[in-house]
Amino acid sequence: MTEMVYGAVPDRGGEPILPKWWRTLDKWTMSCVLILFVIGLLLGLAASVPLAERNGFAPFHYVQRQAVFGGGALIAMLLTSMMSPVLVRRLAVLGFVAAFVALVFLPFFGTDFGKGAVRWYSLGFASVQPSEFLKPGFVVAAAWLMAASQQINGPPGTAWSFVLCAVIAGLLVMQPDFGQACLVMFGWGVMYFVAGAPMLLLIVMAALVVLGGAMAYSGSEHFARRIDGFLNPEVDPTTQLGYAADAIREGGFLGVGVGEGQVKWSLPDAHTDFIIAVAAEEYGLVLVLIVIALFCLITVRSLLRLMRERDPFIRLAGTGLAAMFGVQAMINMGVAVRLLPAKGMTLPFVSYGGSSLIAGGIAVGMLLAFTRTRPQGEIGDFLRGRG
Repeated sequence: MTEMVYGAVPDRGGEPILPKWWRTLDKWTMSCVLILFVIGLLLGLAASVPLAERNGFAPFHYVQRQAVFGGGALIAMLLTSMMSPVLVRRLAVLGFVAAFVALVFLPFFGTDFGKGAVRWYSLGFASVQPSEFLKPGFVVAAAWLMAASQQINGPPGTAWSFVLCAVIAGLLVMQPDFGQACLVMFGWGVMYFVAGAPMLLLIVMAALVVLGGAMAYSGSEHFARRIDGFLNPEVDPTTQLGYAADAIREGGFLGVGVGEGQVKWSLPDAHTDFIIAVAAEEYGLVLVLIVIALFCLITVRSLLRLMRERDPFIRLAGTGLAAMFGVQAMINMGVAVRLLPAKGMTLPFVSYGGSSLIAGGIAVGMLLAFTRTRPQGEIGDFLRGRG
């Protein structure tokens, strides 16, 4: 009866897992991710050498670590993309609970590594940032709750997801990490909009976010300092934003040449938050536009595939993951060109960082799993009334 109402894509019964995975996978998205990772290694060869020398390591110490973490991220992405949406949901909820507990205990056992914000657990040989793993888990958990609330006699899942979002945002602000808090709230807002939220309610929520920002500006010196630096019409050339602006200006259209950039010797976060400034200086606007195009292609293509999905949970979870992925990239590059205040956010698959790479691999793996072609009717079949 379902096939008669919604239409169906033929299922090849007994097909092996790997051929079926490859046939149903969005190969364009996966290819773009692989290209971004290669670009990240290429930029790491330039950006991380000065940092390795300052810290007494071999010249390519951080590049080798990025390759190891990146390899783990790609394996996690591939394995996750092979899972069914139900298995992804179950594992994501378990991962979310673990990351949430880690976030709660972060003020007691975490460290700031001298950066003024307690965001990491130090393991000696490496560090873990719980918020990176929390984001994809929260998106899936919130989508599950929202989808459940749409069922007849379903629980008030949307309200529960909002409470969960508010608690997480509060914990992140306490670190302080306003950037990740805004990203989590944005992801929830996008899913709520797709789930059918009234526009008036969304406007009220946006006003509350603005009010919260004003209160944070008044009560947090860390937040106020970043906003003041962003609003100041004159950029201090000795700050990270100043160095990044000079690097982008010097790079021009084709860049100054491979290995000829100077910003990496001055920027302490050249290999992480300001990696796009290194790309702009050494390779010019051309590489920057390629990076932007890759992120846009991943985000837009995923959203277009999700528009054809009729399962509410898959549609909501995939939309949240795609939106957060694209916006995180936009925030990172927006900070580098001074369109946004400094946030301390990495560029997915390009910046150095173990937690960022592995969590990003898991998140994109979930997105690939949700956007795979499945032998079930699409939402367009229902809207057209196919029989």
